[in-house]
Amino acid sequence: MEEDRAAKGDWTKLSGLGIELAAAVAGFALVGYWWDRHFGTAPWGLVVASGLGIVGGLYNVVRKTLSVSKAAAADAKSDAGDR
Repeated sequence: MEEDRAAKGDWTKLSGLGIELAAAVAGFALVGYWWDRHFGTAPWGLVVASGLGIVGGLYNVVRKTLSVSKAAAADAKSDAGDR
């Protein structure tokens, strides 16, 4: 029963990562689009801002995934020590 709760906790911590990645890319792309229209630098503002959104979003995905992985490993280690 405890294993089900631990697995559910991991899933809920990671469930919104895809939306966060898409939001980061979309938000930066909108800023880049605005930059291009305002300063007439098309398409470079959109390209640079989208790249920054991808890098930032992927950084967030990796950071959260590693923290959940470390927490799961620590839980597994403490469970093994209890037995």
